[in-house]
Amino acid sequence: MLELDHVSVRFGGLTAVDSVTLSIASNDVLGLVGSNGAGKTTLFNAISGLVRPTSGAIRFEGRDVMATPMYQRARLGIGRTFQIPQPMHELTVRENLVVAQRFGTGKVDHRKIDEILDFTSLTAKAGRDAASELALTELKALEVAKALATDPKLLLLDEVLAGLETTGKRRFMGMLKDLHAKFGVGIVMIEHDIETISNLCPRVAVLNFGQLIADGAPDAVFRDPAVIKSYTGAADA
Repeated sequence: MLELDHVSVRFGGLTAVDSVTLSIASNDVLGLVGSNGAGKTTLFNAISGLVRPTSGAIRFEGRDVMATPMYQRARLGIGRTFQIPQPMHELTVRENLVVAQRFGTGKVDHRKIDEILDFTSLTAKAGRDAASELALTELKALEVAKALATDPKLLLLDEVLAGLETTGKRRFMGMLKDLHAKFGVGIVMIEHDIETISNLCPRVAVLNFGQLIADGAPDAVFRDPAVIKSYTGAADA
């Protein structure tokens, strides 16, 4: 579904993503991990169209999308969340989904919005001001709901569990486990917690200083000496 071919992103003299080649199928649930500054969010920005790679190629369902603007990528089926929730101010929760749906699909389907609100446990808050009346867990759920409203084929989740307390994190993980099956989307999720990634993702890719250094099953990846070194600074004994 998604193919990255030697994708690099440079900001002046800084190489944030360094010749990454990666393929993601429609049935994948992939965890993208790495230390702070490894290039994870920059890679998401390149895939979704927020930044344009310096070199390489990005293809989605066989189509070259390197020059395709963000809104058109959304309509092709690339949805994403942001690490810091970005509710649309002065709009209700439902109105946030309506705007996201119109952006991503060009139309509004209120039945689909109701389904998404129910799935993300936001039905009771549908009429609330999204920017001022939601707790952090609800804001994170709204990020996912907005992305789902664009009717994605591929969903990019940027640290949706970050900052959540234990109970909220557990509930959120339960929702994420159901998301792939219920909506039939491929998923790539950035997450720092190795245990969480291992529980949620059958496949893990690791970035280190912008380079892809491992890609495979969690057990194998997290035993890889290069991955251990990237996290601890020392090779596995």
